[in-house]
Amino acid sequence: MTAASMSSTPALATPPNGPLQFVDPTTSDDRQRPHSIPSATTADTAPPSSALLAPLTPSIPPSLPLDVEELIPTENINLVAKGVYRSAFPKKKNFAFLKKLGLKSILTLILEDYPEQNVRFLEENGITLFQFGVAGNKEPFVDIPEDKIVAALACLLDKRNHPILIHCNKGKHRTGCLVGCLRKVQHWSHTSIFDEYRRFSHPKARSMDQQFIELFDVAKVWEVVDRRCLPDWPELR
Repeated sequence: MTAASMSSTPALATPPNGPLQFVDPTTSDDRQRPHSIPSATTADTAPPSSALLAPLTPSIPPSLPLDVEELIPTENINLVAKGVYRSAFPKKKNFAFLKKLGLKSILTLILEDYPEQNVRFLEENGITLFQFGVAGNKEPFVDIPEDKIVAALACLLDKRNHPILIHCNKGKHRTGCLVGCLRKVQHWSHTSIFDEYRRFSHPKARSMDQQFIELFDVAKVWEVVDRRCLPDWPELR
């Protein structure tokens, strides 16, 4: 029931003696006269007929369309730049929300095969999948392959792929590394880049991720990017 419909329903007033009375809240006169409700009669209190004992069927309020889908955002969702989003791994419950973004592409950084239900969702909605599998940068065992990040950035810097969503599993470390390198392309300061990285990777920022971002050579990106299809971001000028 909406707030509007609640405000239009007369309130019930129960006097010390006598029947229940309706008080009409739409009347501005403080001396409004209540409308009496007749007391129940024998006919009113008689057992209901068998027709009235049928099971109740739940109904949707008439104000809600039957085809309403609940919109549940993916975890860690955020706008990176015009046409680029980041988040954790999309689950089935997030599909209706993703539809609203009007995505053309999804860029995933996971190594594993993409789940079948997610593949079906992409096919049904004409969304292209780009997969640049990257292992987590868990020191001191694994390093992020720079060539994968360069290729992923070239994909992000092509406006023909927009709107695009970047994700890994939790949308924190691998996604944070890619976004951090994108910020270098956008001429952000290291202070601003690391502040953003730590906010999204909280409570477990990785020093190796930040070192990778700091040492990343953006010149390698410009060697492979198609400059004719760059997005109109002021930071690229």
